[in-house]
Amino acid sequence: MTTAPLAHTDVIVLDYLAALWAQSEDLAPELRDDLMTTVADYISLRRTSPSSPIEDPAEIVRRLGPPEALVAAVRRGHLPPHIRLPALVPPPPPAATGGGAAEYTAIGLITAGAFVLPGVGPVAGMLMASASPHWTPAEKATSWFLVLGSGAASIAAAFFFAVAGTGTAAALFLCYLIAVGGSALAGKRLMDGLRH
Repeated sequence: MTTAPLAHTDVIVLDYLAALWAQSEDLAPELRDDLMTTVADYISLRRTSPSSPIEDPAEIVRRLGPPEALVAAVRRGHLPPHIRLPALVPPPPPAATGGGAAEYTAIGLITAGAFVLPGVGPVAGMLMASASPHWTPAEKATSWFLVLGSGAASIAAAFFFAVAGTGTAAALFLCYLIAVGGSALAGKRLMDGLRH
């Protein structure tokens, strides 16, 4: 009976596991078994990862690090976290760059819409922006805060001026500027997000 020769990829993995076995001979048997099982599982999972499999065994071995470093870490009482949890969760998709008509319309409603229809224009623009994948949740939350915060500040200023009895045109204009200012900042924030 003859056996087929091992593939080059199998030789790299087996050589690495043999070196790890030799380096760990002074470890307690159950600790040594745990180390070998964890490393073998890591290699297997990296090769068959549904999100980003690594076909080159030399790359997997390089990521593991030298066998003596792994054994030294086990002697210190822990395995490196990248071996115990090989991060097989698919990474989030990269944020799309640029933007389409919907994104620029949203920014237009937030900024220019604030001048024409304070409150209504920016909220409509933010609803469109919230549905877009082009901005991160942090960018969207910051923009919502700016739009709603400036609207609330404008209403609070209007109540203050009404109670104080200074409902002059200058006071109303100041309330208008407060409402428009937050929306303009939100639009700038989202435009910067599209450029990056």
